[in-house]
Amino acid sequence: MMHFHCYTWTGQGEDLRREAERRPMDPAFQASALPPMRTCDWLLKPRTRIDSTAATVPDAVEWLMARYKTAEPHFLHPGGEARVGLDFRLGIAQEHLTGGVDVQWGIWLQGGRFLTAGVVCCSPNRHADYACPQGRR
Repeated sequence: MMHFHCYTWTGQGEDLRREAERRPMDPAFQASALPPMRTCDWLLKPRTRIDSTAATVPDAVEWLMARYKTAEPHFLHPGGEARVGLDFRLGIAQEHLTGGVDVQWGIWLQGGRFLTAGVVCCSPNRHADYACPQGRR
């Protein structure tokens, strides 16, 4: 049955340049806290990286909204984010997740920090045939 795993990472934006360890074929991938290059590859990370599991699209969208609201006071470009708008972001997320498409948000924060919030469709995932991480030991 389709469900969603929610992942988050906040760190120095410059660390995202370490692309090799953001790819599953790199030996450092499993141990790296960095988000993967492909959203679906979050499912290959240790299950301890799962921030939340949502049974429904509305639950997953609510999780995204909460991550956004928590980060909002720290946005580097609040005016730019306001032009996009949370309602627009949530509407697109709702549409994509309903269609079985993963959602990944990336937002620059003050101090050179970067927030990544991702919701990954699980069982099945459109982009990769990965086992559900909750079933792994």
